[in-house]
Amino acid sequence: MRKINEIFYSLQGEGYHTGIPAVFIRFSGCNLKCSFCDTHHEEGRLMSDDEIMEEVRKYPAATVILTGGEPSLWIDSEFVDRLHRAGKYVCIETNGTHPLPDNIDWVTCSPKLGGNLRITGMDEVKVVYEGQDITVYEQLPAGHFFLQPCSCNNIGETVDCVMHHPKWRLSLQTHKLIDIR
Repeated sequence: MRKINEIFYSLQGEGYHTGIPAVFIRFSGCNLKCSFCDTHHEEGRLMSDDEIMEEVRKYPAATVILTGGEPSLWIDSEFVDRLHRAGKYVCIETNGTHPLPDNIDWVTCSPKLGGNLRITGMDEVKVVYEGQDITVYEQLPAGHFFLQPCSCNNIGETVDCVMHHPKWRLSLQTHKLIDIR
């Protein structure tokens, strides 16, 4: 059983895959509980893998995004394999503080200050910008680096930071800007 906050279909609003239709599996609970997070961590219900797969199959997208909370608290390689057998491309959005199964197709690491990274492989780094020193993240082993305003509130400051650190790209929460889920 896995604790699920919600499963829904929308467009990816952030990072490298912005604009791609995806099924979001939002897990409950997180070990960090950042103040800006948009998930109510304790809400949710325990679902079997069969129930999760039944929900996922309702939607036509090939991409599934495991998000949270912190999805690494709830997943394993067998669960990812099951999504693959259903023809899904599996992405995860993680804070990186727990090991991940090695069969995930795309890893988005969103490191937080004070979090101890325990993953070594990632495709993109996405940092929610609150004025912190982002150079500490520039040595992470990723091909793409995104800086995202905190809840769309500090866009100007984030743009300025990206302009001074050209390794980074701006990531806006497009889903919030166009008022979709």
